[in-house]
Amino acid sequence: MAPSLASALEFQAALERVGYLADTELATACFLASRLRRPLLCEGEAGVGKTSLATSLAEALSIPLFRLQCYEGLTASQALYEWDFAKQLLHVRVMSTVDGSSAAGLEADLYDRRFLLPRAVLRAFETSSSVLLIDEVDRADDEFEAFLLEALSDFSLTIPELGTIKPAIPPLVILTSNRTREVHDALKRRCLYHWIEHPSEAREVEILSRRLPSLSADLAGDVASAAQRLRSASLLKPPGVAEILDWAAALQALNVERLDRHSAEQTLGAILKYREDQERVRADDFAFVRPETRD
Repeated sequence: MAPSLASALEFQAALERVGYLADTELATACFLASRLRRPLLCEGEAGVGKTSLATSLAEALSIPLFRLQCYEGLTASQALYEWDFAKQLLHVRVMSTVDGSSAAGLEADLYDRRFLLPRAVLRAFETSSSVLLIDEVDRADDEFEAFLLEALSDFSLTIPELGTIKPAIPPLVILTSNRTREVHDALKRRCLYHWIEHPSEAREVEILSRRLPSLSADLAGDVASAAQRLRSASLLKPPGVAEILDWAAALQALNVERLDRHSAEQTLGAILKYREDQERVRADDFAFVRPETRD
């Protein structure tokens, strides 16, 4: 990791410089993950900034980011490496034609490092100082979690044909979960843990102002206030930071100066992505819009 970031406050400042506004607790979790070389498991509702934390850390630390998107059926080999069968086949044909190599000799050549296609986890382990994002680990199967537990316990990987790979400097590992299912306790014990909340209204105004500098203070306040009301409205999918930014940009593109009922209805598809949620707020007559700006 970058030696200059020697405290949680420095992590917080570095993240802020690249546009990610982390609170003290999250910055401390990132600092400890770096200092103690422990993976950091971030949980929270979709859209609170878990994935962007990893990308922002890589940018703030000026190191590469490797991302593994988890899904049902993901295997360890898909996360680590694959053999380039096309190149292996071509090699067999060329060598058998050129010098009549024996079958045993050809087979030994097939599993040379030059035929290996590294995937995200292996690339991170082979890169000195990096961020490894294991995104939505809750979507993967139990078998894949068992692989992660083994790989992250001592930061070593075994490739049967090549041996054990152990990084000189382990990557900073960020795991994210939307809690579609519980991550196993064994993996949680290996990680530091942080629950990321939706930002407060004041923090959201600050995020909007940073990401959309030309957005007026009035509209930023209206959008942030409406976001807080929407998140307390028992929706299927409360809006996250990404949706709030899209919504503010849409309002700005329509030259809206203050959020009212009409502009909210015009841009509803930017903020709510489920038909049931849209019907609910319509039935409530857009109660999330501030009373003083409704009409």
